[in-house]
Amino acid sequence: MPVQPTYPGVYIEELSSGVRTITGVATSITAFVGRALQGPVNEPTTITSFSDFERSFGGLWIDSTMSYAVRDFYLNGGSQAIIVRLERNAVTAEIDLPVEGPPGDVLTLLATSPGAWGSALSVSVNYNTADPTAPLSPPEPPDDTLFNLVVYMNGAKAEEFLNVSLDDSEIRYLPRVLEQGSSFIQIGKDSLGDWIVPDARPAATDAVDVTVEGDDGDTLTFAEYLGDGSKTGIYALKQTDLFNLLCIPPPVRTGNTDPTVYQNALKVCNDKRAMLIVDPPFEWGASSATAVSKAIAGLGTLGLSGKEARNAALYFPRVKQVDTARGGQVDTFVPSGIIAGIMAKTDTDRGVWKAPAGIDAALNGIQGLQVNLTDPENGQLNPLGINCLRSFPVTGRVVWGARTLRGADQLADEYKYISVRRTALFIEESLYRGTQWVVFEPNDEPLWAQIRLNVGAFMHNLFRQGAFQGATPREAYLVKCDKETTTQNDINLGIVNILVGFAPLKPAEFVIIKIQQLTGQIDT
Repeated sequence: MPVQPTYPGVYIEELSSGVRTITGVATSITAFVGRALQGPVNEPTTITSFSDFERSFGGLWIDSTMSYAVRDFYLNGGSQAIIVRLERNAVTAEIDLPVEGPPGDVLTLLATSPGAWGSALSVSVNYNTADPTAPLSPPEPPDDTLFNLVVYMNGAKAEEFLNVSLDDSEIRYLPRVLEQGSSFIQIGKDSLGDWIVPDARPAATDAVDVTVEGDDGDTLTFAEYLGDGSKTGIYALKQTDLFNLLCIPPPVRTGNTDPTVYQNALKVCNDKRAMLIVDPPFEWGASSATAVSKAIAGLGTLGLSGKEARNAALYFPRVKQVDTARGGQVDTFVPSGIIAGIMAKTDTDRGVWKAPAGIDAALNGIQGLQVNLTDPENGQLNPLGINCLRSFPVTGRVVWGARTLRGADQLADEYKYISVRRTALFIEESLYRGTQWVVFEPNDEPLWAQIRLNVGAFMHNLFRQGAFQGATPREAYLVKCDKETTTQNDINLGIVNILVGFAPLKPAEFVIIKIQQLTGQIDT
């Protein structure tokens, strides 16, 4: 607000520069959906290492293809992941503690998540809550409603909660304490969701084992992946602020992710400006003699077509890895976790505009490929938008394709390449978040000038990093926001139009070297 001069002298007024720096968003946060040994169900949980996954979700599990995909993600350079655990008919372990009150009254404790892991829990109660500063000898307990709760995992003390109470007027009310501080147990809830808390405190007891054994449940079906269409299954990702890549490993190793799941997941990815990494069906690589023909014939059965398929990429074949959970046996796994890790590493090393493929895109942690493709076979699949994983004598096993599922030559789509599409998604998301301040600002030339300044600075920074074609900014990008893009009618409707264009870098997919033999010069 302008200074109001009231006395003779010098007044200082700070003026805004109009600079509102736009920060680029993350590009390789990867979401994984599937089964796990433990952990919250249908609740997106962020992790930053495989150690986090082991602590929160139990680590590698033979029946969880997702657990191996997460491991592969971190082996190949991944950093941040979001885990959505699904379950089918899993049972939560239950412990019933006897209570000092009426006969048969119990305090029901449950494991924090369903699964057989909860069967290793046990709980004990003691009344050693005396005030050590009291003058009495022995000291008198300060409150006969207080008690201590000790939680054991596999017989070893895991947690201890001192001076807790079942009186909701007390500071350390047990349900609140467990909800906020326990990684293993919670107070049981009935069908209405109310706390089941008896009036009297639990009886002092040695370790009490589970009353109801936990169970890991059954193999997932497409129904668990689809959830209720709102906030469960793949739709739980709607609760996340940002993710860039999505991996949905199949329910079992030799099985496939249902095409219906992929089709619905692709819609979620389009809404969240993310890429879906599609795993090839197991049958495609079951026989090396028929692998290419099955891949060509089976591509259409995935149902991933239309412009939405710009946000999906398919990699073939599956990979062979050592399974440490099965004594080092070699088994076949899906490649989506590996690909997501390579994308994350490429983004860090070179930028999202670099295609995640080539001799530097090595597949770490694998023993081989389900099928070893030849150059002619690769030449049949690449024009259809199927990215091949190849094995070469010196460079080893690498990603040898960089196309989206709209990358077939026949489609001639402008988002043929993964790097181009991901660059566009990165710019869209960054500008979407970085221009929120524009809402409700006066829609006139001063605002348009600020928009040009800030968006132009963001695009110029990308140009300096080598994200666009062209030797000059004029050749590389444009930012237009003026009376030509925003007419008076738009102003009357409360609309401001910003035109941002960029010249994307496209990968050198085909390198052609022309060699000519020079003959001696003939004088004429």
